[in-house]
Amino acid sequence: MTKYILVSGGVVSGIGKGVIASSTGLLLKTAGLKVTAIKIDPYMNIDAGTMRPTEHGEVYVLNDGGEVDLDLGNYERYLDVTLSKDNNITTGKIYREVIDKERRGEYLGKTVQIVPHVTNAIQDWIQRVSKVPVDESGEEPDICIVELGGTVGDIESAPFIEAMRQFQFRVGHDNFALIHVSLVPDMHGEQKTKPTQTTVHALRGLGLLPDLIACRLLGRQPLESSTKDKISMFCHVASEQVIGVHDVSSVYHVPLLLQSQRIVEYLRKRLNLASLNITQEWISKGLSLEAKWRGVTKGQERLFDEVKIVLVGKYTDLKDSYMSVIKALEHSAFRVRRKLTIQWVESSDLEPSTQESDPAKYHDAWRAVVGAGGILVPGGFGKRGTEGMILAIKWAREQEVPFLGICMGFQMAVIEWARSVLGVPDAQSTEFVHDAQNPFVIFMPEISRTHMGGTMRLGLRPTVFDRGFESWSKARKLYGGSDKMWERHRHRYEVNPEQVQRLQESGLTFVGKDEKGERMQILELKDHPFFMGLQAHPELCSRPLNPSPPFLGFIAASCGQSDLEEQIQEQLRSFRPPHPEHSMVSEEALRTSTQEHPIANGVGTMTPPTD
Repeated sequence: MTKYILVSGGVVSGIGKGVIASSTGLLLKTAGLKVTAIKIDPYMNIDAGTMRPTEHGEVYVLNDGGEVDLDLGNYERYLDVTLSKDNNITTGKIYREVIDKERRGEYLGKTVQIVPHVTNAIQDWIQRVSKVPVDESGEEPDICIVELGGTVGDIESAPFIEAMRQFQFRVGHDNFALIHVSLVPDMHGEQKTKPTQTTVHALRGLGLLPDLIACRLLGRQPLESSTKDKISMFCHVASEQVIGVHDVSSVYHVPLLLQSQRIVEYLRKRLNLASLNITQEWISKGLSLEAKWRGVTKGQERLFDEVKIVLVGKYTDLKDSYMSVIKALEHSAFRVRRKLTIQWVESSDLEPSTQESDPAKYHDAWRAVVGAGGILVPGGFGKRGTEGMILAIKWAREQEVPFLGICMGFQMAVIEWARSVLGVPDAQSTEFVHDAQNPFVIFMPEISRTHMGGTMRLGLRPTVFDRGFESWSKARKLYGGSDKMWERHRHRYEVNPEQVQRLQESGLTFVGKDEKGERMQILELKDHPFFMGLQAHPELCSRPLNPSPPFLGFIAASCGQSDLEEQIQEQLRSFRPPHPEHSMVSEEALRTSTQEHPIANGVGTMTPPTD
């Protein structure tokens, strides 16, 4: 029987439920258990695909093309699992399923209501998805972590709270535990418990009793024993059931913080984990995972040498817009034993128009770019800020500064080359200029022009490395020297096939293409210390103990050529793809399951909402 751990939140949202849920799952993995995770987002959207990054942070893409909440990225990174779009539940998905059933007559003429039909649909969904294997074992998980987004008391989350109240009886007391995360504010040196008392009181009034109360403190001051005792007294739990989660030097220390408060020991008793059949093999794997994780966190504390990366992007106001990019940079910095410093540059600040409107901002932005150890241009949509990206790429190319371009960054590198090297000053993307005279980036022919949700080239796709570049292609070597690699994609535009020969003859080499050799997916410059662009989003598959190859190469090159060569040799020896074996198949096999509206009908236009 699968055990379920619900993680809810109170007082305010955005206080770290996802990290606490992921950390709890990681600790259970170190105990030899197989763990999966589900995120509930109570908004009406079907998925996160049509939302701006500045709404809820980045849109995280899964192997099956699911566009989901960024917390699923936390789960995949911490637990080293591969999730599906069904691991993200939204109100929109549940209502669509219930209404579709009603239209098919499956409710046999009954009045369809929130209780029991919507609440049953939620419970059925959780139970179904919790049984799906997510790791290399191919076996049903032992534990399912369920994170409920938002805060207790929100109108939109009420059906989910009621569903979970019922669910605890459906699965039984020994198979259901609740961790409630609450803010404990510090006012003039005094830790206040009243917000936690209030939210726990509200939760209990809705029929859910917390087994653990995770007290989130915004600062380095740990939870005081007197505060713990007071919460224990007024929230009807034992002191051992109150845990403190204060700010630590990095989120990778949170599992160790929870472990020090014996959270696993408590859950072992509360959920009767001894009843699960844990093999010696998985116990050994768990111990190995714990040792490696401790090694990473301890090594991080002793780093003194710095690597400085400048991120030139469109959504720098909300750092969560680039969550996976930040994590991929961190994982790579761990590997090369450097302290990572990221400088954020809003791409539009590099443009001449900013020099006129705000000279100080313009000069600050360029000062950062000029002093960069490496320049990263990530993905995005829309024209705003793209000229600044092109200027940053031009600087990196001409000054031989390590450069990595992701998705839009890859496309902007192509346009910069066309303008600067080929001498085509009006080279453009049809995303920005629909009737461009010299389009070097174009709309992909198979993509719908009338539907936005789930219509891009989404999910895991293979890239074939071209022959003839084995001796110098850094990308190929970083992927272990293999002939083919797989990464996740999310884009509507591609390099214009009609311009490829012209670009390659001028020295811009596309070392990786799709299986038909028609779609350009990786570019490199041979005589540059490190200049690489990928149409894919390799940051989405980076892991703390298995960094993304392009990010690893980029960080190493930003440290120095000897570091890059060292990491290339290590990758050639030991690179292991993070994907399950069964998912690394042809694009044709992958495409059928990852497109909602696969064929363009040539009608209408789309303006992405993420500019």
